[in-house]
Amino acid sequence: MEGPSNGGMLYHESQESKLCAVHCVNAVLQGPFFSEFDLAALAADLDHRERMVMPGDGSAGADVSHNVSLGGDFSIQVLEKALEVWDLQVIPLGSPNADSAKIDPELENAFICHLEDHWFCIRKVGGEWYNFDSLYAAPEHLSKFYLSAYLDTLKGYGWSIFLVRGNFPHECPLSASESSNKYGLWISPEDAQRITKSCNERNNAPQRATSSVPPSPAQFMSEADQIAMIAFQEEEDLNAAIAASLMDCAAPGVVSDNRAVGSVVVGVPVEAPKDEQNQPAVVSAEPQTPQEDAGLNDSASALKEENPADSAAHH
Repeated sequence: MEGPSNGGMLYHESQESKLCAVHCVNAVLQGPFFSEFDLAALAADLDHRERMVMPGDGSAGADVSHNVSLGGDFSIQVLEKALEVWDLQVIPLGSPNADSAKIDPELENAFICHLEDHWFCIRKVGGEWYNFDSLYAAPEHLSKFYLSAYLDTLKGYGWSIFLVRGNFPHECPLSASESSNKYGLWISPEDAQRITKSCNERNNAPQRATSSVPPSPAQFMSEADQIAMIAFQEEEDLNAAIAASLMDCAAPGVVSDNRAVGSVVVGVPVEAPKDEQNQPAVVSAEPQTPQEDAGLNDSASALKEENPADSAAHH
């Protein structure tokens, strides 16, 4: 049986300058396959080809690149060319060829997301989905339900989403000593979950607003996370409410012993207490006050005094 890719480890690159496109491509491939110089070379080649088909002598706008900005942001065409090297195809999610991915995104393997000048990758590794955003300290695990809700939320915020299909590399071809760079690391799913939880707890702490700068793409993603998580929590709350309603409709004399199987609480019949003659004891439905208890004791004593024969018969 074929083992997990890269020994079950996740490859993640942290944000460096404006190299999110490099981080995104390497996240798709799950290894440090490309550097910023590799993508810059692809961008230069694309620029040259575009100038060759331009009318005139091609000198107009020769110093302007449409595939890489001065800050290092690359175009989708550069990402497409990089992934084509590894026999991978980039398809806009709005394309008819991606219709099945819109219905069952969990059956795919990777998505690329872009807004303004930020790229990031959502990738399935070892059968589990992760958000490999380079702005995150570690890959963030996504459930299958959360994946669909997250993609829908991103589209609502104006993100461009691309589907990646093809023969993904199963292993990083470099040796362990070479398969890293200054912004990449290999991390286990357990460590990724621990780091993500720690970061979320720290980010959810009360913070004072320090500026009125418009939200950045990273802040958009944070809001998208919250909306998708709320949708997931509402479904969980609905399931809990249904389970509680079923318990309320249980037969009289059945109470819960707080044991749960899945989301259903198991009720355990409780037998009524019996007296010494194995007859069901009569239990008052309302608590009695000390004065009432004293009155009952006095009445019992009076009955014994009035019927000594009955008391003797019992002995």
